[in-house]
Order: sequence, then structure tokens, then C-alpha cells
Amino acid sequence: MTEGRRWYDKDPVLKEALELLKLQTDETKAEAADYILKLQEQVAADVIEHLYETVAKYQGKGNRWYDHDPVMMKAIEMLRLAPPKMQRIAALKLLLALEQKSAEHFDA
Repeated sequence: MTEGRRWYDKDPVLKEALELLKLQTDETKAEAADYILKLQEQVAADVIEHLYETVAKYQGKGNRWYDHDPVMMKAIEMLRLAPPKMQRIAALKLLLALEQKSAEHFDA
């Protein structure tokens, strides 16, 4: 896919977080999805409605790496629909958590 065409390419931190998440184990992806879904509490109801419409439309049918996992798809769509400031905060926290998890594997 061409650089700059995805919604998260606009923010280098968010882009790095999602690219790193894509490479993680299913267990780590599930933990990350749970974290991202906690954003739901901070997002307006109309955004939530749009989220469910998008998930229903693309679940299992899309070409994106997260389209075939319903929990991950919901989490990534939630992140996509969140305000930019919230996206960046979530991306930074996600990067820190993923880096710490990677470091734990090297310690073992």
C-alpha cells in the first residue's frame, strides 16, 4: 500500500504503534485490543454507532490485517474514530507496552 494513504499514516507515532502491533503474537494483539477498546468510554455515542456499522460491513471481508479478527477490528476502528489527541496518547501507551513486552521475552 502506498505510504500516506492509510488513516494512521498522518501521525508517525500512531503509524509505528500499529505497524508494531501488526507483528505481535495473537495473545499480545488481544491484550492491545482490550486496552484500545477501553477508549469506548471516552468516545461519543454517534462515533460508537458508526463503529458498529463499519465493523458489520467489513468484518471478515476486508483486506486489512485486522479485518479477520473481530475484536482487533473493533479496537482499530475505535482508535481510527477517536480524536487525534486520544489516538496519539493511545499509540504512545501501546508502543511502551509492546516494547516492554518485547524486552520481557529477551529476559527469559
